[in-house]
Amino acid sequence: MASQVRLRLLPSTRCLFDEPIQVKVAGLRSKQMVTLRARSTDERGVEFRSSATYRANGNGEIDLSRDPSLSGSFVGVQPVGLLWSLRAEALHKYFFKNQSLNPHVVKFSVHEEDDEGRMLAEETNERLLLGDGVSRVPVKEGNIRGVLFIPPGEGLFPAVLDLGTFLSEKRAALLANKGFVVLTVGVLSDRTDRIKELHLDHFKEAVEFLQQHPKVGSKGVGTISRSKGGDIALALAAFVPGVEATVWINGCSANVGIPLFYNGRQILSPLMVDFSKVVQTGSGAKLIKYAVEDPLHEKNKGSLVPIERADGHFLFAASGDDLNWDSKAYMDDIVERLKRHGKENFESIYYPDAGHLLEPPYGPYCSSALHGMLNLKVVWGGEPVAHTAAEVDLWKKIPEFFRSHLSCDGAQKKAKL
Repeated sequence: MASQVRLRLLPSTRCLFDEPIQVKVAGLRSKQMVTLRARSTDERGVEFRSSATYRANGNGEIDLSRDPSLSGSFVGVQPVGLLWSLRAEALHKYFFKNQSLNPHVVKFSVHEEDDEGRMLAEETNERLLLGDGVSRVPVKEGNIRGVLFIPPGEGLFPAVLDLGTFLSEKRAALLANKGFVVLTVGVLSDRTDRIKELHLDHFKEAVEFLQQHPKVGSKGVGTISRSKGGDIALALAAFVPGVEATVWINGCSANVGIPLFYNGRQILSPLMVDFSKVVQTGSGAKLIKYAVEDPLHEKNKGSLVPIERADGHFLFAASGDDLNWDSKAYMDDIVERLKRHGKENFESIYYPDAGHLLEPPYGPYCSSALHGMLNLKVVWGGEPVAHTAAEVDLWKKIPEFFRSHLSCDGAQKKAKL
């Protein structure tokens, strides 16, 4: 019986990380109940698992794009549910996939729906971060510590600076696959209690590095950011020439946590966290949303980024169930200030049921994990199905936004496997 059952991953077992797959099973008995399982191990050696129970149709077939899960990690029709519902056995674990050279490997299997759970078929999905021909170049120049990704072909290409709170290659590599030269850098290199000040000059160096690169054809540079990276991205747009397109995802309207300096002087004071307002949840993770001070309070006005100074274009994305901080209120404040100054250089997107960690799609959804800045386990928020749908939607909009506002001479070629 086991040899007759076939598990297929379409269109191929090998794909890019941000591409969906279709999961099909054939060769089962009519109406047979089986469990589909997935498992993957992250870069820290933590294993993540998911499972869902299905009933085959009269022909002994299951198609996850058509058939509902009856129980397990999710229920209902979720074509890629086995990917986003991957979860570690221990609580508060984030799936670390930050290095681009190795694929995200997911092992799928089909099992009898009985006490033994005998395996009937298995298949492995390799989900690559680097498309064919994309170059990865570590950069250590001046104050820049990052990784540069260059699409294949003659160029010239538009340029994007990826501002992660900490250095990560995932988003940058995936953007490079779409025809952008992308430099990824981390805003922080250590815990915030060990960092006394940040210098916008260092990030200006990264902008100028991209502008001067021989493969870059866009006159201006784009930036993409989330969380703490968002206020640095806003500051670059407000103070540094040449930043023409800014993607801000669940960021803040003010400079958070650490004084920001530029040209030898402090330009923004830090918006702080009142730890007496941190709430302990039943899961053991902390709720910090209401502990972040109000940037509009008079004492915090010096932390507000003067975004009205910026001439570039903006794409703002905020989640209604962001439990890290009130990104929707911050977005509303930014938009109101831009409008008050007669600016129309922005688009805004609101995802009411998504959480803080909006990432490239089809990775494991994370509801709580260690907060890198605060060294606390925190809840991130988000209803899983709505959150993962928001990731798919936003990821389509980002390259479109950059192409619209980063004019570039020369052919732009999308990387293929």
